[in-house]
Amino acid sequence: MTTRTRKRRRPPASDWQLPVLTDLGFQPKQQKLLVIIASIAGVLAAAVGLTLVVTSLGSGYAPERQATAAMLDAGTTLPEVFHGWASPKGLEPIGDRAKDTKPLTEKEVFAQKTLTGGKKLTLKLGGTKLDTDCTAALWGAELLDELDGCTQAARAAYTSADGRYVAQYTLLNLQNVKAAGDFVESLKTLYRGGWVRPLPEAAFPAGGHSEGGAYALGHYVGLVWIGRADGAEPTPKDDFVSLTLTLRGAEKAVYRRTVDIAGPSS
Repeated sequence: MTTRTRKRRRPPASDWQLPVLTDLGFQPKQQKLLVIIASIAGVLAAAVGLTLVVTSLGSGYAPERQATAAMLDAGTTLPEVFHGWASPKGLEPIGDRAKDTKPLTEKEVFAQKTLTGGKKLTLKLGGTKLDTDCTAALWGAELLDELDGCTQAARAAYTSADGRYVAQYTLLNLQNVKAAGDFVESLKTLYRGGWVRPLPEAAFPAGGHSEGGAYALGHYVGLVWIGRADGAEPTPKDDFVSLTLTLRGAEKAVYRRTVDIAGPSS
């Protein structure tokens, strides 16, 4: 009886067996380890490259932000709190500058030398300035892009009679109520990278606490900026609501224009 000899089958080539590595004497398990190491190295290299790209992009934006801040004079601060408000319906008669063509004047807007409010609060008028180039009254590249159609910026600085508070009011003359509303809305996110330029008399302490507000008033926008003269945060004794309402006494000129256009019944 003849015994047949079985031929042994060669094991299938490993998925990790590469001819080049085989010729160099590496076993399949060793080749697999080398491929894994090479793959990890490739991923890390790609990650480093991506990080460098992102970093370079980031550095491209950062100087622009810093350059915007550099436009400010030394010692200037920004409001830490901000609120924006849409135009009230009662100011619809001045919703378009085409119906309210007479330019603002410093005497008209800041006629009152003192603004009085509740709790015996009195604000004394300091310096005033009226610019026909609105970019001279505000700063911040992105914010200035929102000023298209602005023809006037009237600013006034105030201090309280007791010297406790400092404030500034700014009135912008925009094209219509939509432009005013859009500008106020944009400030809700842009006020940290752009704001009103302070007048010399508006001595807001550098790094101190201050608060800002924007009010659409027909085709105008009123910007309120208030704070304690020492830059400290308000305490229960500091009524910033009353301070804001007192400062907004400068808006009387806007309401007078509304009456002039629509009549006393509006």
